[in-house]
Amino acid sequence: MTVLLTVNAGSSSVRLAAFSTPSLEQLAARHYDAVSPAAGTDFACQLHELGTPAPAVVVHRIVHGGARLTRPCRIDAAVEREIEALTPLAPLHQPAALALVRAARDLLGPAVPQLAVFDTGFYGSMPVTAQSYALPAVLREKHGVRRYGFHGIAHQSMLESWQRRQPAAANGARVISLQLGAGCSVTASIGGQPVETSMGFSPLEGLVMATRSGDVDPGALLYLQTHGGIPPSELTDMLNRHSGLLGLSGVSGNVSDLLASDLDAARIALDVYCHRITRYLGSCLAVLGGADAILFGGGVGENVPVIRARVLATLGFAGITIDPDLNNRSRGTDAMLSVPEAPVQVWVFSVDEARVMARAALAPGVIQ
Repeated sequence: MTVLLTVNAGSSSVRLAAFSTPSLEQLAARHYDAVSPAAGTDFACQLHELGTPAPAVVVHRIVHGGARLTRPCRIDAAVEREIEALTPLAPLHQPAALALVRAARDLLGPAVPQLAVFDTGFYGSMPVTAQSYALPAVLREKHGVRRYGFHGIAHQSMLESWQRRQPAAANGARVISLQLGAGCSVTASIGGQPVETSMGFSPLEGLVMATRSGDVDPGALLYLQTHGGIPPSELTDMLNRHSGLLGLSGVSGNVSDLLASDLDAARIALDVYCHRITRYLGSCLAVLGGADAILFGGGVGENVPVIRARVLATLGFAGITIDPDLNNRSRGTDAMLSVPEAPVQVWVFSVDEARVMARAALAPGVIQ
């Protein structure tokens, strides 16, 4: 039996999954809640806990591939340098992913192929109108400043899950997918191809997240730097690690903690969080000219019904109505939540990034 291992370093967790090839039967999976730039130090123990034969191929989720790394590829020295150079744009993700790449190489040896699948790759063909910032062309071109989009593997997983259930409607379908976890994003797609997303140049743009700010007026950040005396390094740390729900509430970046709290700051944090999601849903509806389906995934999207209900509460005018009982019963399982007569389907899916990564790795020409 040949084993393929997927390694998914997120902003707050590491997920390992082992598959047999070429059938892609999942053999084992493990989820670890802590992740750091030193994540690779635990890799040998984590791989041992999987209890499967040593992998013949290792596939890594890499959050930022920049403008050049858009397709799954083998990680050689040049690719590794490119991934490392993008660390300033994804400081919560790239260091841990690189640590795991190096740990796997040290443990398994250089003969075992290591492959990269990029979150940004899904958005490579997004329209220029959605990719572009209104900055001078010379700066955009010199520094690669554009909207790349993130969580692409997760959004692809949700779309494929819905398409399997709606094969007749998949062609040209207008779908809005929401990945709500420690990181949060929304993507609008037509026929499975993204046309708009909430994240941009880095994973900071868009929705309020656990510890990331989401949208902030750049003028406010310039003001904090020039008048507040906060250097760029501190701003970077604040925006990535001390903002979002944690910054708003002063208590926690965890949605469940805030729902259980009776503090006003916790309530306000969740109000801002839900308002931002609803606002982005509305903008995606406008871009698409309506929707055929809305999909929820991620730790919050899959397991917290009250958040799903709150962000959709005002969207009945657009044909989006969910069954409260179905919604409340659906936690961590695939289910349709919309009422039968609703013109817009609402679904929740267990996001399976590992399987998307494994299939990408086995595509012709990737390993060679």
